[in-house]
Amino acid sequence: MGGEIAGIVLAGGQSRRMGGGDKGLLDLGGRPVIAHVIARLGCTRAISANGDPARFAGFGLPVLPDSLPDWPGPLAGVLAGMDWAAGQGIPRIVTAAADTPFFPRDLAARLGAVEAPVVMATSGGDHPAFAAWDVSLRDDLRAALVAGTRRMRDWMDAQGAVRVEIPGEDPFFNINTPADLDAARRRLAEGPQWT
Repeated sequence: MGGEIAGIVLAGGQSRRMGGGDKGLLDLGGRPVIAHVIARLGCTRAISANGDPARFAGFGLPVLPDSLPDWPGPLAGVLAGMDWAAGQGIPRIVTAAADTPFFPRDLAARLGAVEAPVVMATSGGDHPAFAAWDVSLRDDLRAALVAGTRRMRDWMDAQGAVRVEIPGEDPFFNINTPADLDAARRRLAEGPQWT
């Protein structure tokens, strides 16, 4: 497939288990969690998020709201990223969740190297928010969302998603609760392999 790939950080969740707010803006080692995600993704070009975009102004990236109403979930964030990339003439995007600060730094390269319309990361199970997507799928995705599709994995499998195993010690550990944030801070304190 080759060509340019744009990283899109998915930050559109409502953070119910954390008590609301933006998990990506919580402090982790003196930086917001999302700053770790942006650095690890390496090719980040935009943030998919609803609400006031000014809260992400310090990152210097476009903030892409859902184009569909009523919080239809992370697939709507993927669609926002696809639409933005299409407008930039970029053929593929790679997505990463804003609350998952320890995935491998070469994730985008690994997923982007696979020639398939949708490429999903796995590690002891599927991690559909970590995927490479052909932007040409955006009209199909929009139609599926309008028809009520919400489960990422179901739609990805319908497109023939290829899975790529990502090794490592819980590489997709994500921060959903205050206890998870404490665990992330402990992991970060363990050494430079997590920074």
